[in-house]
Amino acid sequence: MTMSMSAAAATSTTTTASVPHLKSATATTQIAAFPTTLSRTSTYAKKPISITCSSTTLQTPPPAAASATDRVFNFAAGPATLPENVLLKAQSELYNWRGCGMSVMEMSHRGKEFLSLIQKAESDLRTLLNIPSEYSVLFLQGGATANSPLSPSISANLTIPLITSSRDLGGTRLTKRLPNTASPNPSGADYPKPANENEVLVADMSSNFCSKPVDVSKFGVIYAGAQKNVGPSGVTIAIIRSDLIGNAQPLTPVMLDYKIHADNNSLYNTPPCYGIYMCGLVFEDLIAQGGLSAVEQKNLKKADILYDAIDGSKGFYRCPVETSVRSLMNVPFTLAKPELEAEFVKEAAKEKMVQLKGHRSVGGMRASIYNAMPLAGVEKLVAFMKDFQARHGG
Repeated sequence: MTMSMSAAAATSTTTTASVPHLKSATATTQIAAFPTTLSRTSTYAKKPISITCSSTTLQTPPPAAASATDRVFNFAAGPATLPENVLLKAQSELYNWRGCGMSVMEMSHRGKEFLSLIQKAESDLRTLLNIPSEYSVLFLQGGATANSPLSPSISANLTIPLITSSRDLGGTRLTKRLPNTASPNPSGADYPKPANENEVLVADMSSNFCSKPVDVSKFGVIYAGAQKNVGPSGVTIAIIRSDLIGNAQPLTPVMLDYKIHADNNSLYNTPPCYGIYMCGLVFEDLIAQGGLSAVEQKNLKKADILYDAIDGSKGFYRCPVETSVRSLMNVPFTLAKPELEAEFVKEAAKEKMVQLKGHRSVGGMRASIYNAMPLAGVEKLVAFMKDFQARHGG
C-alpha cells in the first residue's frame, strides 16, 4: 500500500500504564542549606560562580533491602517493564553519577558529562542494529505520533509504503488498518514489510524495536517510542537515511524538521536527558546479553510458551491473530466465556501479574512480553491460565 506525503492522516501507537517504583537507597547525607552569601559574574559567558553556603545534615531512615519479591510482573504495553539490573544500576547512580557530583537529571545537556552519555548511547545502538554510517540517529521527543511517516519533514513529494499501526494523528482508530506493520498493533498482528525495494520504506517500530536484528539499510526511516523495549516514556528514537534529510516542506515546524535535529546532534533544545541515559543503560544490557540475535531467541521462547498455552486450551482461550503474523511482543487473547475476562484480570493482579486488560479497540486480554519481561513472568502467567481454566470449567 502506498500513500503520498501530502496525505492528512498518520498512524502511531500510544498507551500508558503504571510502573512500580524501586525504593530509594540513601543514608545520612550532607545537604547545603539556603546560601547565606552569593556572588556571580554578570557576563553571559561561562564564568566560575562562587557560592558560600552553610550546611546541615539531613537524616533519612535506611531503606529496606530491595528484593525481587517486591516487584510485580508488568505486562503493560507501555510504559513497560524495564530490566531489573538496569533499574538497580540507575538507582545506584541517581544521586551522584559516577563521581561527577550531580545526578544525570541535573546535568547541562551541553556539558561534557551528558555529551559522553548521549554519544555512548548512539554508538551502542549503532552496534546493536549495525546501522550504516549514512544514517543519522536522533533522540527526540513527541512519540511516534510526531514522527509519523506522513510528517512533512522528509520530503514534499515522496511516495512511500507505510509500515505502521492503526491510529491517526488525533488518536482516532482508522476504519481500515493498513496492511503492513513493523510495530505490532493493538490487535497483536505483526505483518512483514513490502518487498518493493524501489520505494522509500518508513517504519514505526515502537513495539518491536531492538527485539531482533533488522536490516536498517532496507528502510528510509525507522522511528520508535522508547517506552516499550528500550527505556522510559519521553524518548523517541529516529533512524533516517541522510539523503532524506533536508527536503522538508516550507511550512514544516522547526521541531518536526529532522535536519534541525541532525545538524545539532539531537541537542537543538533540551532533550529528555534522563530518558536517554536510561536508554543507554538498556543498550549496554542488550549488548551484554549477546546482541539482538540472542535477544530474539529469548523472545521466541517466551512467545512460543504463551501461544502454545492458548492454542492448547481446547478453545477456553483464543488468540484472534492468524498464526503467520502473530507478534512476539504483544499477545492478545480472549476467553470463550467473555463474562470471565474481568475476573481473570482481577485474579491475575492478586498474583502480582498486572496490566493484562486488552486494548480498548480489541477487548479481552493482552500480554506484552517485551525484552525485559523475564521467562519466569511468562511461565507464571501460563501456570495461572491453566489453573484459572481448571477452576472455571475449561
